[in-house]
Amino acid sequence: MSAPLTASTDTLAADMRAMGIAARQAARALMFLSPTAKTNALHAAAAAVRAATDRILAANKKDVEGARAHGATPAFVDRLALSPKAIDAMAHGIDVVADIDDPVGAVEAEWTRPNGLKIARIRVPIGVVGIIYESRPNVTADAAALSIKAGNAAILRCGSEALHSAVAIHEAISSALAASNLPRESIQIVHTPDRAAVGHMLAGLDGSIDVIVPRGGKSLVGRVQKEARVPVLAHLDGNCHVYVDASADIEKAKHIVLNAKMRRVSVCGAAEKLLVDRAGVDKFLKPLVQMLLDANCEIRGDAPTQAVDSRVKSATEDDWYTEYLDAIMAVRVVDGVSGAIAHIAKYGSAHTDAIVAEDASAIDRFLKEVDSAIVLANASTQFADGAEFGFGAEIGIATGRLHARGPVGARELTTTKYVVRGDGQIRP
Repeated sequence: MSAPLTASTDTLAADMRAMGIAARQAARALMFLSPTAKTNALHAAAAAVRAATDRILAANKKDVEGARAHGATPAFVDRLALSPKAIDAMAHGIDVVADIDDPVGAVEAEWTRPNGLKIARIRVPIGVVGIIYESRPNVTADAAALSIKAGNAAILRCGSEALHSAVAIHEAISSALAASNLPRESIQIVHTPDRAAVGHMLAGLDGSIDVIVPRGGKSLVGRVQKEARVPVLAHLDGNCHVYVDASADIEKAKHIVLNAKMRRVSVCGAAEKLLVDRAGVDKFLKPLVQMLLDANCEIRGDAPTQAVDSRVKSATEDDWYTEYLDAIMAVRVVDGVSGAIAHIAKYGSAHTDAIVAEDASAIDRFLKEVDSAIVLANASTQFADGAEFGFGAEIGIATGRLHARGPVGARELTTTKYVVRGDGQIRP
């Protein structure tokens, strides 16, 4: 079942509680589902998404037109808009998740105690996952696929700006899961745009929701972290950095920096800051800055950066903290790898940071001392994606320190339990 499009306060509360109860019942069934049954159901869901392409595109057109009518930025529309290729990629992602190793039941460790007790730590489903997201319709498919693979039920709450698209995607997936003999309530979506629904989810739906995963802007994630009464897997923003060391190869640096910033400016793994080694300023700063400017990227820089091109704007202190999600980048000259590490520690968001260098010692120090969920050497920050890590998909990049860190895939949507086998042992 799903909550209605409009409802009174009392009716909405009752409907949300009912969704929670149904999700808990579905989670019990999913917990014991065989890997083959999950795989087959997800392949059916992928086929259903492909078959529903026209309906999904029609729904998405309504969302895009609505966003533009409300003055949405091009970057926002980029996150929202779907195409036949994007829908096929969405379905492909479900297929990939279907075929990855099933995390449920995996034995992480096992040992035998001196008293003969045999102990094993195994992975089990979390239960019910609440997923709250904004303008990315593809999250609907990713969240559904990963939740099913991990043996969880899920309650999805999409923002109003992408609601038509999300509902169309959910309908295709839900029908396929039901046809595969999975509970229809395995994946539910909240139909109402009423923000009160989010409050009910954050309160846990009377104990039905085990964890909340927010995917969206800083205001959404901030609200979730402030108000949630259940555990949260989240990151506030992706203030990602690329540091170009004096030892870097210039052509490699150009390719990485341009891709990290401009491949897709609206993703959380897009680089927002460029740090250039002071010892390599003469070699790197002007070529990199002019390359970005010529690619229609606005540059906000410190004094040395402003000096290389009149088009560079002055960076403020706030710029160093800002996740732009747009064709804007702030550039600063730093004192080697030490300066880069110090800058990232102060201004970064612990999401994804990269070094471009040929000096192995500089690379090793950066990878060791930058305390982010993802650190890369000589690769674009836009690889901060569960699919690129081989997870099939992800429902966010967790930057906290408990349970999961980095891309949240199927394995990260499971937990562990200990299975102990004895032969009559008692504790003295």
